[in-house]
Amino acid sequence: MKTFFQATKLQSCKVAKCNKKSIFYSLFFIFFTFFSFAQQKQKDSTQVNQLDVVLVSAVRVTTKTPVSFSNLDKKDIAPRNLGQDIPVLMNYMPSVVTTSDAGNGFGYTGIRVRGSDATRVNVTINGIPYNDSESHGTFWVNMPDFASSVQSLQLQRGVGTSTNGSGAFGASLNMLTDSYSKKSSGEISNSFGSFNSHKHTVKFSTGLMNDHFEIAGRLSTLKSDGYVDRASSDLKSYFLQGTYVGKTTLIKALVFGGKERTYQSWNGIDAFTMTSNRKYNSVGEIFDNSGNFEGFYKNQVDNYNQDHAQLHWNEKVSSRWNTNLAFHYTKGKGYYEEYVDDWKYTNLYYADDAQYSFLGLNPIVVDGQTITSTDYTRRKWLDNDFYGATFSANYNDEKLNVIFGGGANRYEGAHFTELLWLQYPSNSQIGTPMNYNMATKNDVNVFAKINYQLCTNVNFFADAQLRNVHYKANSPETGLVNDNFNFFNPKAGLTYTVDNANAVYFSYARANREPNRTDYEGGSVKPERLNDFELGWRYVAPKTQINLNGFYMKYKDQLVLTGELDNVGNPIRTNVGKSYRLGLEVDAKFQLDKKWAIAPNFTLSDNKNIDFVLDSGSGLTNLGNTNIAFSPKLIAANSILFSPIENLQLNLLSKFVGSQYMNNIDDNQGKLADYFINDFNATYTIFPKSVFQSVTISVLANNFANRKYISNGADYGGGYVYYYPQAGANFLAGLTLKF
Repeated sequence: MKTFFQATKLQSCKVAKCNKKSIFYSLFFIFFTFFSFAQQKQKDSTQVNQLDVVLVSAVRVTTKTPVSFSNLDKKDIAPRNLGQDIPVLMNYMPSVVTTSDAGNGFGYTGIRVRGSDATRVNVTINGIPYNDSESHGTFWVNMPDFASSVQSLQLQRGVGTSTNGSGAFGASLNMLTDSYSKKSSGEISNSFGSFNSHKHTVKFSTGLMNDHFEIAGRLSTLKSDGYVDRASSDLKSYFLQGTYVGKTTLIKALVFGGKERTYQSWNGIDAFTMTSNRKYNSVGEIFDNSGNFEGFYKNQVDNYNQDHAQLHWNEKVSSRWNTNLAFHYTKGKGYYEEYVDDWKYTNLYYADDAQYSFLGLNPIVVDGQTITSTDYTRRKWLDNDFYGATFSANYNDEKLNVIFGGGANRYEGAHFTELLWLQYPSNSQIGTPMNYNMATKNDVNVFAKINYQLCTNVNFFADAQLRNVHYKANSPETGLVNDNFNFFNPKAGLTYTVDNANAVYFSYARANREPNRTDYEGGSVKPERLNDFELGWRYVAPKTQINLNGFYMKYKDQLVLTGELDNVGNPIRTNVGKSYRLGLEVDAKFQLDKKWAIAPNFTLSDNKNIDFVLDSGSGLTNLGNTNIAFSPKLIAANSILFSPIENLQLNLLSKFVGSQYMNNIDDNQGKLADYFINDFNATYTIFPKSVFQSVTISVLANNFANRKYISNGADYGGGYVYYYPQAGANFLAGLTLKF
């Protein structure tokens, strides 16, 4: 049976290619031309208030840890924080590839790190797991404008260190929300731009009242029509935080969340349509019984609310001991609504969704004729609760840093369908929940980490995690699932400090990861295992920072993307026996003088399935070593920052992503062309003498060279390929008033 999107035989899309060799040699020259800057002692780039550090100490690393990582703090995020999602703001970090369903960074966005998709990037907020427990996905659309409440974030590439939540197979991303403020403040931020996009944000802080209490908050609203037809977003969010600060105590109570309503743009665009209209959105199409197009269903929307509550108690027990205890609760509820067109599903998608039998209903007899299928509208609901507790304790002296902790979390998710209308109705079914099923997941883990200075120049790191996962589900899609997993994830490494400027490190890490709900829907599935080897060099001088990291990630039963999507846009994965990712990451920062700075990075990698076996339905074929889907061999980025006068910053941002297969069989019909884009960002800040503390004007010109490029797609085999085109030249401009 053909899949959901197989409508027309397609042709592959061609995009103009950039000269990869010239880019590589240019970056190579930049790095080593400026290598001779003077030296200074290494510094840790993670900076937070002293009592806040315990919030992230259990999940973050420093330069003493043999792990590849990058940090972004509030001042790095602010210039481009004009409404686009967090993945888009991270686009210029090493090994990162981002995409947007709507094409302009609003609504549904995604991220891949070292070729691993978002389901394999472990995300935490103040140490609390954020990934959806069932899908493992990170739905940033549920937290619009969350970047405005982020104090800093750290991206650890590879397995990283042990933390709460699912195992990291591509990267770990942990975010620390806004710290407390000693002084009262307010902020009003507005931005406008292409595709009728706009964002409005109001923030406040009371400052520390009586030197102990602070209340701070944010309200945001964002809207955009999107680049793709009808890919609109209507997003609202809030953030409220109460803080108590004592001499040795920090207590934070946070509530934050969002409400999103987006018109679906999950399908992508087939290659044939791309040649004439790269903005076309097939979602919601309506046809008559003869196949004549009649229009689009206006309410083909995704509508979801998500609310979070966190309570953190940090205690500085002594000069060497800190502890953290946290409780959390997340409530999510919403649906996606769709029009199921009988003619379209039967004649184009070759799917059974329009059948009465698919709905569990009996056929209808009309005027003596038996009707077996029908047009109808439905809502597919998700009503879930996620709650639990985490804890950690940290001992730190001059030579020894020990952290131990853990967490216990439970997820309860109800799935059901609601019929709103049928062309030939069975009235008893209208508005009645159908196919109701409940999924539960218990996730318990404990971990311990040690950083010990063996001698003056050698630091030893060890980390071990025990994790138990019990997942239970029963639905028409998954069947009966009742799986229990016990994982042991050890890690160890050494950092050797050569001198005040140079350090080298080596580490080994083991990670295990359970399948997600979509994997179970595909049939028999196994947990996956990863052995991650990292070898790196760090160089820090007054005007120069260079990080060079080599990695070898050896997988067993890796769940790789097949290129196909299910009927709600979730990527379909399959186990492969053996596979690996071998690569080199280089990132640097050069302060050339007071006015000029550059920050290039690039990743070269080889990503292979070993002895890949293709099941064509008529037999098995061993294709040998093939490229892993959605894993470009070259990813490069650069920032050129120029400050011609005080308080004015001009930033040229460049990004190159090499070609990548959307399949695991090296089929060129399912290949995304490489692309090279440039953004321009300008900010100017004025400091008035009265009323406002500062006034900042920001302008962001995205893809100003108007390149037509595609960052994501789907491949169903046999030439049935779909693409997610990104916007050409577009802009955003904002005004931020602080007082």
